[in-house]
Amino acid sequence: MFALVDCNNFYASCERVFNPALNGKPIAVLSNNDGCVIARSNEAKALGIPMGAPAFEYKNLFIKHNIHVFSSNYALYGDMSSRVMNLLANFSPDIEIYSIDEAFLKFDGFQYFNLQEIGEAMRKQVIKGTGIPISIGFAPTKALTKVANKIAKKFTERTKGVYIIDTEEKRIKALKWTAIEDVWGVGRKHAKRLRALNINNAYQFTLQSDDWVRKHMSVIGLRLKHDLEGKPTLDLETPSKKKSIATTRSFEGMITDYAALQERVATFAVSCAEKLRHQNSHANAVMVFLHTNGFRKDLPQYYRNIIIKTETPTNSSFDLIKVAYKALDCIYKKGLHYKKAGVIVMNLTPENQKQFSLFSNENPKHQPLMVIVDRLNMSYGNNKVKFGAQSLGRQWKMKQERLSPRYSTHINDIIQVKL
Repeated sequence: MFALVDCNNFYASCERVFNPALNGKPIAVLSNNDGCVIARSNEAKALGIPMGAPAFEYKNLFIKHNIHVFSSNYALYGDMSSRVMNLLANFSPDIEIYSIDEAFLKFDGFQYFNLQEIGEAMRKQVIKGTGIPISIGFAPTKALTKVANKIAKKFTERTKGVYIIDTEEKRIKALKWTAIEDVWGVGRKHAKRLRALNINNAYQFTLQSDDWVRKHMSVIGLRLKHDLEGKPTLDLETPSKKKSIATTRSFEGMITDYAALQERVATFAVSCAEKLRHQNSHANAVMVFLHTNGFRKDLPQYYRNIIIKTETPTNSSFDLIKVAYKALDCIYKKGLHYKKAGVIVMNLTPENQKQFSLFSNENPKHQPLMVIVDRLNMSYGNNKVKFGAQSLGRQWKMKQERLSPRYSTHINDIIQVKL
């Protein structure tokens, strides 16, 4: 059996753990730079705050309904997630951390154990240890655990936050209850097409022939169908290295100056290089993109990106800045107001499997220098050592006007209790 553990309204729950006065009150959490809503409490959902709502458009609604709005506090959320996952690992050594607030666990050899009791014990331990409420779905396959988890979350009082699909009758009833667009792995386009064919729920989807599903949804859709039928096709996945690494940001204001854009792009390239070195990979291509402000319809709009191959596989900050500059030169247009830029390093290869070039090679001084830079930045704090293309005075700072304290990761933000 598999289990899917999902933290309920995770970001909002993290805020409530350290500020109990927020219990029962509507909460919305904003994206980087306070751009749009990326998480909501049940109370905020009931007030009609949609996912992805631009913060500036819903400002009056936030005030009208006294919705508590927070900037993303990833230091807090990441630490709380780590605590939850560590507690879950006590119940099964086979665990796949699927996202910051979700994990799959495998329970092999538990056929004579009471999974309802195990699930309730997991909930109790996580709530006691972290204050984060969770829902748990048990089922023979990963796709069915998603369905079971939704039922556990939807009917918490009846299920005690734990639901088990362990009979054919329960499986069919659960699939008939699940709308086709809510099935894990069915995207909006597939859902729209299936609805048009009068396939409205997960059970109707499983009644289609294998040939039909393979033809219209490829082998991935066929695996999903078998998973929903209770035939396991997906196992726990082990962590793998990223296939591309991106550093992108919206600017605090709009940038028109080329030198300022160069500084941002160089900083993004340095960040990508650090991440590459951290996972022992090289990049073979670099994408740079520029966006103007799509909300400023009174200004000319421009969206452009370009991919340039590196001369050799590299994770040197010097090399990646050089390529990023070249890419920026190709797509920059003078006189526009740029709001967002990004650097994405692609075609990653292992650091120890390098294809040398006959006519060019990396500078042998770069690698030992990068090791020292990374060591210094790790010891003395990020961005202590910068490259000449970066601004010495400017820190990489997001707009976070509603940021809550980093209660569990920063000594100055720890809660003080007066006795």
